[in-house]
Amino acid sequence: MRAFTDGSFQREFGGGCCLWRFYAWSPPAVSLGRNQNPAEIDRERCRAEGVDVVVRPTGGRAVFHADELTYSFFADTLLPNEVIYQMVHETIARALSKVGVTAEFCRSQPDFRSRYACPESVSCFTASARYELQVDGRKIVGSAQRRNGHVLLQHGSLPLSMRHRQLSRYLAGASRELVQAVDADMERKTASLDEFADTGYADLVPLLIAEAGKSFGSEAKMLTLGEIGRLEGFQQSL
Repeated sequence: MRAFTDGSFQREFGGGCCLWRFYAWSPPAVSLGRNQNPAEIDRERCRAEGVDVVVRPTGGRAVFHADELTYSFFADTLLPNEVIYQMVHETIARALSKVGVTAEFCRSQPDFRSRYACPESVSCFTASARYELQVDGRKIVGSAQRRNGHVLLQHGSLPLSMRHRQLSRYLAGASRELVQAVDADMERKTASLDEFADTGYADLVPLLIAEAGKSFGSEAKMLTLGEIGRLEGFQQSL
């Protein structure tokens, strides 16, 4: 977020511009919410299997990032968090509709405090917040936000396959019963793109770029490496 909070991005591209980033993970990684207990993850197993462990700047629970499309959205805006949350997910939903996938908003808001008290709640994907995207009642995009003054970060994951359900493999000291409960929760509550469409990362990114421009009233512009390099600390701040 530093390129926004220090004004570098706004000076380079104008105060009304926002930034989308689309990417994937190599090697795979487990990301933890910034307030999540890191002891929940078996770092030795992650290290042995070449899986990174990182902590997100946002809250929420753990995500296993493997075969997925990840996005981040940055804006210097006074719009409420909930409005941005809905707008970003509308953009993703329109892109999904282009490949024949009908994603709908979750209309309810769970009691996260109660949810997080359950041992099997270690996964971010097993609870859907209001305006998160679902297909057939199962979560297909998991997102989180963080605001610093006027600067808002929202990022999230869209699983392309069911590999995100392997999270239980990397839980520290989990009993067989807990692993089974986490796996069952993931199977019941989460979805992946390959269940509904024969498409992948390379197909989705151009659609997302096109829809992002429509959402915010201007044509999306791809940054060059030179433009990225001119922003002090830009790459590190993403």
